[in-house]
Amino acid sequence: MRTTGTSRRTVLAAGGGTAAALALAACGGSGSGGSASGGTGGSGEGGDATPRSGGKLRAAFAGGGAGETLDPHLTNLFADAARAKALFDKLAEFGSDMSAQPRLAERWEPNDALDRWTITLRDALWHDGKPVTAADVLYSYRRIADPGQAFRAKAALEPIDLQASEAPDDRTVVFQLKRPYADFPNVMAAFGAYIVQDSAADFTEPVGCGPFRFVSFTPGESLLVSRFDDYWEGAPHLDELEFVIADEESARINALLGGQVEYAHELNPATARAHETGGRIQIIRLANSAMQGFVLKTDRAPFDDKRVREAFFLIADRQELIDGALSGAGEIGNDLFGKGYQYYADAIPQREQDLDRARALLREAGHDPDNGTGLTVTLDTSPVATGFVEAAEIFKTQAAQAGVTVEVKVGNAETYWSDTLDGGMFSCTRSGTMPIESHISQRLLTDSPTNATQWRHADFDDLYQQAQATRDETERAALYERMQRRLHAEGGFLIWGFADWILGAANSVRGIAGDAPANTLDWARFDRVWLAEG
Repeated sequence: MRTTGTSRRTVLAAGGGTAAALALAACGGSGSGGSASGGTGGSGEGGDATPRSGGKLRAAFAGGGAGETLDPHLTNLFADAARAKALFDKLAEFGSDMSAQPRLAERWEPNDALDRWTITLRDALWHDGKPVTAADVLYSYRRIADPGQAFRAKAALEPIDLQASEAPDDRTVVFQLKRPYADFPNVMAAFGAYIVQDSAADFTEPVGCGPFRFVSFTPGESLLVSRFDDYWEGAPHLDELEFVIADEESARINALLGGQVEYAHELNPATARAHETGGRIQIIRLANSAMQGFVLKTDRAPFDDKRVREAFFLIADRQELIDGALSGAGEIGNDLFGKGYQYYADAIPQREQDLDRARALLREAGHDPDNGTGLTVTLDTSPVATGFVEAAEIFKTQAAQAGVTVEVKVGNAETYWSDTLDGGMFSCTRSGTMPIESHISQRLLTDSPTNATQWRHADFDDLYQQAQATRDETERAALYERMQRRLHAEGGFLIWGFADWILGAANSVRGIAGDAPANTLDWARFDRVWLAEG
């Protein structure tokens, strides 16, 4: 049986208010900016390697304001995902290499045609003591797929024929698919694909099946949860966990330094550099948590000529982009998504800057600055994400060395993503973690919903369909490598780096996984965290 892939503001009622303390901390002025290196004690090193029970941990996240909800199918922000993980669970979750790992699904097995998958549920309980059943699973997925709703995981569930899917018994779900899908476990692990109780519609006081049970919630301020002793994977070490909202990075780091919280999510590299050697807090870097790059529109001039695309790939000094745009907090990319993930084609040689070859390719394509036909392009960017504006300016300087004029255009952060999905010719981009299969299906097929590079090739689509109809994992990996070699040679993503995600924690905190990219199984695993004595 195949079960895994290849891998890896309620203010406190007593003692003042955490949210108020955070507001004061935000006025204290602190670092902005960002890089980091592994923290001390985050993985239980030294004399505190044995977990101990008890205590309360307060974790600071950027939030979504007064409109926040605990409906796990509406997860959008990191705070949403971390709260949902504490209260609920999925059938599967992505490991550190983005292969699907079993959660509420104890095991799964496809038929020979790969269009019918049988899921066996593990023994798990809801916080009210009822068992998690197949009816809960089918209700959850049908709720997510409701055409009248805008749930995040809806697109991921599209391959399932939910009307034809069934529950033969309480612990078995049979998913009928619309087509062969060898990587169907990715659907079960999709962002927001949480299992809720059959008929659940009100999540003001949710009953979940995760490691913590609901205590209280004030949108935009805090969520307080307590240990669920009957959690299927074992009771958490902590007695209580409080998620507190601090939108500004300065508020999160000041609250951590001031002792108002014990965990701060999403710190900037300069902040991390300023504190990683002082001993006051831990700095933990989660590598490969965000792809960084540029989109080249392959359907319009000048990037409809693959020679121009290759020239731009060769113009990029990737380490300079990492150092300048990300303050060194990351590693270089090779114009392919998913470095270190399952199916990543790491046999493809690393592309290096080669300005002479870039100039030669541009001349072949009719763009020669020496005879007045030099190329000028507009690069769209925005302060919508860390390093975007800086990366654009760095690449502008690099391109000038190859005789290319880059005009940087800073757009509106609120509309940047919609403006650049179909518009423009050249733009900054980034992506969080997802399987390579999902990156391809969502961004690189002819009918993909977010095909920013406008990459549309029927033969490439056919390779993807072949992969999904291939049961043998080695043969499927070979097909993914063929697709990646094609993209590396002539695709529209110039992926220059992979940024670290940076966390801060009090020195008393143990059990934080330092090798789990954001939004993977071991990220925000507060059920595995404990507080050292003293």
